[in-house]
Amino acid sequence: MPTRRALLTLIAAAAASACSSPPAAAVGSLVDLQIVDRSRGETLSTWRHRGASYVAGRPGDRYAVRLTNRSPGRVLVVLSVDGVNAVSGETAAVAQTGYVLTPYQSAEITGWRKSYSEAAAFYFTALPDSYAARTGRPDNVGVIGAAVFRERVPEAVGGWFQPAPPLAAKESGASNRMEAERQAPAATAADGARVAQDAARRSRLDPTVREEKKLGTGHGEREYSPTTQTAFERASSAPAEIVQVRYDSYANLLASGVIQRTRPATRQPDAFPSFVPDPG
Repeated sequence: MPTRRALLTLIAAAAASACSSPPAAAVGSLVDLQIVDRSRGETLSTWRHRGASYVAGRPGDRYAVRLTNRSPGRVLVVLSVDGVNAVSGETAAVAQTGYVLTPYQSAEITGWRKSYSEAAAFYFTALPDSYAARTGRPDNVGVIGAAVFRERVPEAVGGWFQPAPPLAAKESGASNRMEAERQAPAATAADGARVAQDAARRSRLDPTVREEKKLGTGHGEREYSPTTQTAFERASSAPAEIVQVRYDSYANLLASGVIQRTRPATRQPDAFPSFVPDPG
């Protein structure tokens, strides 16, 4: 049975404010995950490519991860940035600590958690300058993920509350999800290889396509970011949902085929264009 753990929850005052630009396509069904460019005040557009979601960042721009709970119950979100837990700094795993969102709450995570009152800002930077690379973990740079857990709710029996007994179907479903998690790194690596092959092929065919240095997430200046603790018991040991968004520069996403290049329409000759002009 899952044990109770003290987890972080955002104070209501730190909840995300509405952004001025139209919202981009969000990722996730239980929890939406969006990337907000804080330097420009925009929610980054999302591109879909071979079943994965991508956003384009600009080097030096600070960003936030906007999490929105779409359910009527509390959820725990274990947030991974470049394969690193954004709260603890550990190499990310689904069993670790995270943020608790109340029903329908939306909040923006602006950086690496340094204390209950401060965070080091997320910002897009070249891979060697990323926090993951600087701490010897560069393999998963370029992806932001959230493992989402529902809360275990006691059932009322005879006027008393007691834990609900586990159901065989739920145990089976959890087992299947855990197997999918073990297979996910191999699938991610294969997808990355295909994207790299596409980029190389497009560079050969189109000399105007040029790749830039791959983006990662840096460890920026400390900012005021208040949190508090709350108790949360997971409904299962396996996440109810895992959401991932990959990111890189616009040029790299264009070169790899994630963003399709739009070509201007070729003008066709017109037999009757207008009146007769004066000669030059």
